[in-house]
Amino acid sequence: MKGSAAVLAVFAAGILAGTQPHLPSFLSQPALSLYALYLLLFLVGVGMGANQGAWETVRRLNWRVLWVPAGIVVGTLAGVGLFSLLLPDMTLRQALAVGAGFGYYSLSSILITQLHGETLGVVALLANILREIGTLLLTPWLVQRWGKLAAVAAGGATAMDTTLPVIARYAGSDTAIIAFCSGVALTLLVPFLVAFLL
Repeated sequence: MKGSAAVLAVFAAGILAGTQPHLPSFLSQPALSLYALYLLLFLVGVGMGANQGAWETVRRLNWRVLWVPAGIVVGTLAGVGLFSLLLPDMTLRQALAVGAGFGYYSLSSILITQLHGETLGVVALLANILREIGTLLLTPWLVQRWGKLAAVAAGGATAMDTTLPVIARYAGSDTAIIAFCSGVALTLLVPFLVAFLL
């Protein structure tokens, strides 16, 4: 749990720094966080590329690796469908569309806003940001409690980028390759599934 506490502490420190009036202007540039993400992904890629056993795992799984994102789609939509029974102000289709963002908050919230309205778009934004933050914080516990693929499932579409470093650290580089493949598949699916559901 030390890793989760560190992630939360760094995130909170970033929020606190962002509220300061004397923050150097270069730190608030969106490009800086993008470059930091690129650097993290590069370093994770180096670790994945250096692990020949991980690539052997993917060769052995071949097309079966697609069962992972398929399971994530079914599990996410089933969970959201059940939870929607507790939400009197949201229809099943609306709830499923929010869940179909799979953590990809930027695209899904924009699509949902365009197709349904701002209120549901904001719900999608918050729900999918919480999925990403939850993955960043809970991955060590998820791996310990339910196994390596639990972290991939929690990350959803973000398993290919923002949550990939934490998945690689706690689940290993062989799982990181599966996470990347799953994240790409889910990312490609998001716009089609959200549009279909709405």
